[in-house]
Amino acid sequence: MNELCRSLNIQHPIIQAGMVWVSGAKLAAAAANAGCLGTIGAGSMKPDLLREHILKAQSLTSGTLAVNVPLLYEKANEQIDTALELGIRVFITSAGSPKPHTARLKAAGAMVLHVVSSPALAKKCEEAGVDAVIAEGFEAGGHNGREELTTMVLVPQVVDAVKIPVIAAGGIVDARGMAAAFCLGAQAVQMGTRFVATVEASAHDNFKRAVITAGPGDTMLMMKKHVPVRLLKNRFAEEVRAAEDRCADRAELEALLGHGRARAGMLEGDLDRGELEIGQACALVRDLPSVGELIKKLLSEYAHVSLPR
Repeated sequence: MNELCRSLNIQHPIIQAGMVWVSGAKLAAAAANAGCLGTIGAGSMKPDLLREHILKAQSLTSGTLAVNVPLLYEKANEQIDTALELGIRVFITSAGSPKPHTARLKAAGAMVLHVVSSPALAKKCEEAGVDAVIAEGFEAGGHNGREELTTMVLVPQVVDAVKIPVIAAGGIVDARGMAAAFCLGAQAVQMGTRFVATVEASAHDNFKRAVITAGPGDTMLMMKKHVPVRLLKNRFAEEVRAAEDRCADRAELEALLGHGRARAGMLEGDLDRGELEIGQACALVRDLPSVGELIKKLLSEYAHVSLPR
């Protein structure tokens, strides 16, 4: 157990990522019960729904829970207030600057982990007072930074740039990825794609099956000039690609994206017209275990990974 694990009060250096429509109370509680940091993804929740999920998760675990708050969301302040009121003291912030929020979160006794996509952003976050940064390479599913730095390239640069703990994310789904991240200087890993394909994830079964049958080239990074996002290829993704190829403007892309695309795909199982956010490493995921089974397997395999001497 390293210092970051002690600060977070977790047994294992594994963070279950906060993901829209996927990481609700059941998944977060299961991850916390397995000794990891369990995270509720608030990006798809209004404050009242977030309250319900926090209370449910707290009834299911005594482990450490976090809330992931995308700061671009118009209700981010309300989400933070709700989580603080209910005793959440670990926040993972993303998609915006943590600086306007860090002081009040730290004053409330909370830890702040912020997702970054470049060494420069990591330094700014350190200056803003965050406790750790999550260096996420563009292999990751969902929304990505514009730099397109891979995890293998990004993590050591961030480790060299800051003095605070670094957590590696993007493309990590097994013990080999964990070992690589630790060799690069990370103190923990954050996994999203791997936790999508678990029993407790709230993703639709159609989406889970699509994840565990996906091939190496079945994701694509899209909408780079708007809101970069990595998706499984489907009819919707091809429509976006066609629009981008003809140089569609922001208004047309926003209209194509519309409302409820991610919900339709990830929660309701529309594999044709829905937005299916997932990382490149889905091609390495081939089973659908419970979270408890997954963590046991990861730890067992990690014990046998051959590290350089």
